Amino acid sequence: MILALVLTFVLAAMAPRLHGLLREASGWVLALWPLAWTIYLGGLTGRITQGDPLYIRYPWMPQLGVSLSFYVDGLGLLFGLLISGIGALVLIYSGGYLKKHRHLGRFYLFILSFMGSMLGLVLTGNLIALFVFWELTSLSSYFLIGFEHEREEARQAALQALLVTGIGGLALLAGLLLLGEAGGTLELTVLLERGEALRASPYYLPALILILVGAFTKSAQVPFHFWLPNAMEAPTPVSAYLHSATMVKAGVYLLARLSPALGGTAAWQIGVTGGGLATMVLGAIMALGPSDLKRILAYSTVSTLGALTFLLGLGTPLAVKAAMTLLLAHALYKGALFLVAGAVDHETGTRDVWKLGGLGPSMPITATAAGMAALSMAGLPPSLGFISKELLYEAQLHALHLPALLAGAGVLASALLVAVAGVVGLRPFFGHPVHRTGHLHDPPPSLWLGPLLLGGAGIALAIAPDMAASPLTTAAVSAVLGKPTVVELRLWHGLNPSLALSALTVLAGAGLYAAQPFLLDIAARARLKEWAARWGPQRGYERMLQGLNALATTQTRLLQSGFLRFYLMIIILTTIALVGSTIAIREPLSRWMGRIVDARPYELMIVVLMGLATLMAVLTSSRLAAVAALGIVGYGVALLYMLFGAPDLAMTQFAVETLTVILLVLVVYRLPRFTRLSGRPARLRDAALALAAGGMMTALMLMVLSAPLKSRLAPFFAANSLTLAKGRNVVNVILVDFRALDTLGEITVLAVAAIGVYALLKLRME
Repeated sequence: MILALVLTFVLAAMAPRLHGLLREASGWVLALWPLAWTIYLGGLTGRITQGDPLYIRYPWMPQLGVSLSFYVDGLGLLFGLLISGIGALVLIYSGGYLKKHRHLGRFYLFILSFMGSMLGLVLTGNLIALFVFWELTSLSSYFLIGFEHEREEARQAALQALLVTGIGGLALLAGLLLLGEAGGTLELTVLLERGEALRASPYYLPALILILVGAFTKSAQVPFHFWLPNAMEAPTPVSAYLHSATMVKAGVYLLARLSPALGGTAAWQIGVTGGGLATMVLGAIMALGPSDLKRILAYSTVSTLGALTFLLGLGTPLAVKAAMTLLLAHALYKGALFLVAGAVDHETGTRDVWKLGGLGPSMPITATAAGMAALSMAGLPPSLGFISKELLYEAQLHALHLPALLAGAGVLASALLVAVAGVVGLRPFFGHPVHRTGHLHDPPPSLWLGPLLLGGAGIALAIAPDMAASPLTTAAVSAVLGKPTVVELRLWHGLNPSLALSALTVLAGAGLYAAQPFLLDIAARARLKEWAARWGPQRGYERMLQGLNALATTQTRLLQSGFLRFYLMIIILTTIALVGSTIAIREPLSRWMGRIVDARPYELMIVVLMGLATLMAVLTSSRLAAVAALGIVGYGVALLYMLFGAPDLAMTQFAVETLTVILLVLVVYRLPRFTRLSGRPARLRDAALALAAGGMMTALMLMVLSAPLKSRLAPFFAANSLTLAKGRNVVNVILVDFRALDTLGEITVLAVAAIGVYALLKLRME
């Protein structure tokens, strides 16, 4: 497993070079790798559907409890098959869609990196590894959304997606760490078995909130939904892969994966169900407004993501069954429709639905693919979308709370999506021809193969669900519920309330489709678009980004002034604040102030003398007086060494201090008197800062000295200086033998300084 993931990233790194060698065949050749992934994961289907998940664990950071583990159960298998299977078709499609793009090789690098990151995300069994892959998907999607970086819109959309999902990623990291603390492990397989302990932990609610923020930002839930339609600035293969089948479902995957551990509480149901319901309805309403095919599909994706989140929030077996079926159906029909939109744009040069029409006779294969996908999106038989819609209504009607309200919201959202399916799947291909520029025809096979297979799969899996749909959804539902469950998917469930709601949905959707121009005219008159632009979350994001830039500018102006003295002041003040507050909070004053009371009178006299000499060195205007005062400080330190039993250090200090004083006198004797370059307020400020820093260091040293001394180094040096280094003077042995490299470094510094001094003395100014 880990080898396959590593090879995916290796192939991504090699993709530009391979494209240079293979040229137009590169997409077909590179698609063989995700196809191999699909075959490999498909081979695990029998084992996993029998309740035997695959678990592999590699040591990573065992000291921190972090391992690189992989856990493939029904949920991971379903996502893995969608990622690899649709990924293979998207790679083929990309080769045709971006055939003449000069950076196509770079595109393959980005999309294969994303594929590997997404596979790692859904197949990992460790929380830290999950977060690493989570962030890799955000990073690779940033490059994909901003692939056409020459355009300002693409750059802004990429940055927006990165910022929104990145903030969510930080929240997710904190939530996962709290979850690991509450569960006592970072392994998913163990956490899923400790659901009761997790829900009873005081960390549960903050961990849940943080994880929901991460999931909601990734899966474009209200109020974070605005980034997904803006991400349609990416090339169509990116939209088809990331924004319908893979990345935007990462948040849904996370909620489904953690549902056995975190679900079932009131907080879970309120947060997940409420957020999903609002997103489902709002996304469907907004999908009927745009004219760009990709933005229409993006808003409908937001609605479906809301429906998936809503169902996982309900958490009943019926709801989870509906969620997994809808997940599979949506990936197939939405991926197909995005690819169709790209093919239409490729052939006609526009994605504006009001400028398209009557393309069916000229593009029959593309129209067939669009029709099958639109059939599933509208929830009409025989399609997997119809089955998933029936299950959605059934789950809403059997909800414990407000079933009528939930069913009504479901009908409203589904009816709107029926109209949207007509707009994107029927309007461009039927009716009066609108686009008349040039000779229209179906695109090359690389552009119609993917949508045709995906659209056809949505029909085939509904006609014969026992072949693949039922086994896959059974395994996925069992993984989400945490217990074995049998799922039987059928096109016909008899005459029941769900079928009646489906019929009502189709009728309402047809009416909305016919009334779309009238509804858009009402919205334009009510200036709803202007209102949303002024008060919507997009505007909130823009204001926060402006505030962030203003804050960055202000703090840069304050902290990055270009003056060394200000940098030193900031460092010293920060140290004083952090260390001083810690000392004040954790250490009582009486504990270390006793060290001053215990000092002998002559020790205090030396300290007072050193303090007066320091004050003299600061205040005097004579350089010689300052040198003499500094000498007093040095000799005072030497006296303290002698009093505390370190005569060798005292003699060294005396020698160094004497030499330093003599050298300073010789150097500064002929220099002019000091000049005051700063005003009185600046000097008072510097004095206060210096006194605060010195007081902090004094308090720190007294605190350290007041603690019991339990050194392990002193006995070691005392026992080994003579035996190992053949010396009785422990200090000398430490300097020469035990710290020889450090001493060598000091000698090197002195040698470099001496060379510099010699160069200055030899310098001849012209």
